[in-house]
Amino acid sequence: MEYGRPPAGTRVYAIGDIHGRADLLDSMLALVAADARGSAASRKIAVFMGDYVDRGPDSRGVIERLLQFNIPGIEPIYLKGNHEAMMLTFLDRPWETGPGWVWNGGATAMASYGVSCNSDDLGPLAMIDLARALDRALPDSHLEFLTRTVLSWDEGGLMFVHAGIRPGVPLLLQDPHDLMWIRDEFLAWEAPHERFVIHGHSITPEPEIRANRIGIDTGAWKSGRLTALVLEGDERRFLHTDGPPC
Repeated sequence: MEYGRPPAGTRVYAIGDIHGRADLLDSMLALVAADARGSAASRKIAVFMGDYVDRGPDSRGVIERLLQFNIPGIEPIYLKGNHEAMMLTFLDRPWETGPGWVWNGGATAMASYGVSCNSDDLGPLAMIDLARALDRALPDSHLEFLTRTVLSWDEGGLMFVHAGIRPGVPLLLQDPHDLMWIRDEFLAWEAPHERFVIHGHSITPEPEIRANRIGIDTGAWKSGRLTALVLEGDERRFLHTDGPPC
């Protein structure tokens, strides 16, 4: 296992945070499909980095497209982001977490399922009513998709995770909350980790390449720029959409 490389014969596409931009996802899937046709790799995987929902206008469409993923020869892997976690927690305990999720883009996610939210009333009873309405509107397949997303994915000398890892903590002992939420402590760490980390979560105008990590959240929901990192052997390159800002 070589630090920072996928296994021999494997090409990896890591797709950054989508946040309800089904239009950009369509464009990226077309780019990935075209790119993959030129690869002789015996194994190809697409790792989606989480944060499929919220903020952008079509969370429902994003999940539906991911459920229908069918690029020949490519295996999809779906990570869990903090926004999927917030959505699931809202369905379970809306009186505790509802207002925070609504203000972090949950209102647009619910709207994509036909559930309207009055942001002037975020009290416990209103949150319970909203959660019940979303539960009725959410297709079973979408709920199953959200619940079966994974916290991380190892591929050779690479670790794919939504937000990052806690520096100095063995990978097997990482807190799931950190994997979905960590920011400053991880971003500032310059020493090598157990594996080279690919992550989203923290927005930068361009992919952020460091000695121990690469960040690929380019703020697609507002910038129109969804990024995919392509890894094969020593090769590192990027695919980008060029869509309208939100």
